[in-house]
Amino acid sequence: MNCQELAAWLRLLLTPGVGNHSARKLLASFGLPGHVFTQTEATLATVVSSPQAQALLSEPTELQAQLNTTLDWLQAEPASRRILVLGDPLYPQCLLATEDPPLLLYAMGRPEIWSHNLLNACTCLAIVGSRNPSPQGVANARQFAQALAQSGLCIVSGMALGVDGAAHKGALDGAAPDALATIAVVGTGLDRTYPRQHLELAHRITQRGLLLSELPLGTAPLSANFPRRNRIISGLSRGTLVVEAALQSGSLITARLASEQGRDVFAIPGSIHATQSRGCHALIKQGAKLVESAQDVLEELQWSVDAAPFPEPAAAASAPATNTPAESALLQALGFDAAGLDALQARTGLPTPELQAQLMTLELQGLVARLPGGLFQRQSKA
Repeated sequence: MNCQELAAWLRLLLTPGVGNHSARKLLASFGLPGHVFTQTEATLATVVSSPQAQALLSEPTELQAQLNTTLDWLQAEPASRRILVLGDPLYPQCLLATEDPPLLLYAMGRPEIWSHNLLNACTCLAIVGSRNPSPQGVANARQFAQALAQSGLCIVSGMALGVDGAAHKGALDGAAPDALATIAVVGTGLDRTYPRQHLELAHRITQRGLLLSELPLGTAPLSANFPRRNRIISGLSRGTLVVEAALQSGSLITARLASEQGRDVFAIPGSIHATQSRGCHALIKQGAKLVESAQDVLEELQWSVDAAPFPEPAAAASAPATNTPAESALLQALGFDAAGLDALQARTGLPTPELQAQLMTLELQGLVARLPGGLFQRQSKA
């Protein structure tokens, strides 16, 4: 794409009042964006509204600055950065089957993605969930992602804190060196990293995966942009796995979009007492596939893999032989729901100092996690 063509695409996207739907109607009628801007107002008004037609005749004030920023960004790392537009052979074809595909995507990743068109050669699965998951939720996200990536799937998520970050890390752990390990669809311009805690993770993803955004360079992390980017996460993927989610979680938006796009939805069940499990339970009631292992997902997708074993998600941990009988009994009393000291005292009858000592030992062994609010939860060692 030359500078003139890029300028036309950016102008179409930046024109006030012309959204994706109207822009696609214009492209269907007149071809490339450059042809749109050669039309008269009367001709444009046969396709879009009169105010939109008038707006298209004026160049947006920020166009030249955005064009210069984009050209500088592309030229800084020409082997790894791309602008993907509708009709580009490298544009993800699975997005074209969705109701609202982005007109333009900013992309940054390993050069082999472009030379081998890995974006269209791979099969993706989205893994999403809470930004504030339980320790078990983090372990599940990472281990599901690792197992599924090892089985040949590319893991898609949103690079948010919590489940998203764990899923990307698991995919990087499990994918073959030459595979497209993971795709992060972000809610900012690609010249910004959000959250800042994921700066190193973003760098790792560009080395073995791909960062994608439909938002212009310089776009800040505005809350309105994150739900909208979820349609890209689900649209890239054959299915969406929700690990942990509250009833108001943005992950449920992704799951709903996946269902509307005709894609599979999977959910991991949890405790009936856990707020972070209620979204998953609601999805299961609505028809999502309940999964307890990565193999459940693979079987539902009818995904054939080699017979080599792969790591399974964290399951209930049995007490190792080094645990004392008292510590083993405490694990049994803790069960699989989060519990506070008062509840554990009632179950075990242990004095507070002894109970706290045993919990500390189990925490150091990785068998118990300390949660906010003075709660403890049993988990497996990663």
